[in-house]
Amino acid sequence: MKKKIKGLIITLVVLISLTVIGLIGAGMYFYNVAVVPSHKSFLSNEQVKPDSPLYEGTKWYQQVKKIKWTQESVGDHLKLVANYIPADHKTNKTVVIAHGYMGNKEKMAPYAYIFHQLGYNVLTPDDRGQGQSQGDYVGYGWPDRLDYIKWMNRVIKYNGKDSKIVMFGVSMGGATTMMVSGEKSVPHQVKAFIEDCGYTSVADEINYEAGQLYHMPSFPKWPLVPILSGITHLRAGYSMYEASSLNQVNKNHRPMLFIHGGKDTFVPTKMVYPLYNATKGPKELLVVKNATHAASYQTDPKLYVKTIKQFLNQYFK
Repeated sequence: MKKKIKGLIITLVVLISLTVIGLIGAGMYFYNVAVVPSHKSFLSNEQVKPDSPLYEGTKWYQQVKKIKWTQESVGDHLKLVANYIPADHKTNKTVVIAHGYMGNKEKMAPYAYIFHQLGYNVLTPDDRGQGQSQGDYVGYGWPDRLDYIKWMNRVIKYNGKDSKIVMFGVSMGGATTMMVSGEKSVPHQVKAFIEDCGYTSVADEINYEAGQLYHMPSFPKWPLVPILSGITHLRAGYSMYEASSLNQVNKNHRPMLFIHGGKDTFVPTKMVYPLYNATKGPKELLVVKNATHAASYQTDPKLYVKTIKQFLNQYFK
């Protein structure tokens, strides 16, 4: 009897050990998929076609004169790179634009063009580990939020203390924008935020994508996502659970415009509503009918630009 119990205990310990080893191995795999910068098969890399609403802005960005700015990241001592494009006429209005997951400053060209046409100076940074910036991890906006505040202070130093700044971002950049909004160190010169299809938190998005991309049930999604978050904390210095746009907008009192596609299945449309409800400042919400993820501008460019222009006119005189 004792031998049988001992055998069962040994078998149980072996099974638990193998399960733990398997989950840690899976966590490392998903860390490489989700956090390490590399080509991602689930992301579209289609070229912008001449008949696309994005084409004019993309061509403009390629040809316009840009000033290269660099700075060191807040922590990790990484060299970060950005392009600064002054407005055609001298102004104290500047937009700071945050790009999406595995994106870069060039991919934000159509949005940079929108704000340039509205008379703003434009700053388009590359986040850690993406574009020309150094780093071996994607921060999903969380460590990056402090870098963006540093970029804002750089804008103020360059353009003067009477600067007026709006931050704008799409997808991960939208989440980054919201994450910035909750920080006490945001300069008073930042007058408003515009986020397009950002997620409620990194953990929420990873949980959602585990189901969407890998059809993963509740187990092993839990405890795999916490393990992935733990690995990310050890290797990249942040937790996916602390990286919460929802918690950050709950501390925001500045004006914010929320934009989301009505048919977004990558960052599901339902995520925008708790975010909109949480912010404490003046707010507006635009849900673009029939727009998929990060496609609100392409779907209805006139409405998109009109909404941004009317929103900003209230705070940028």
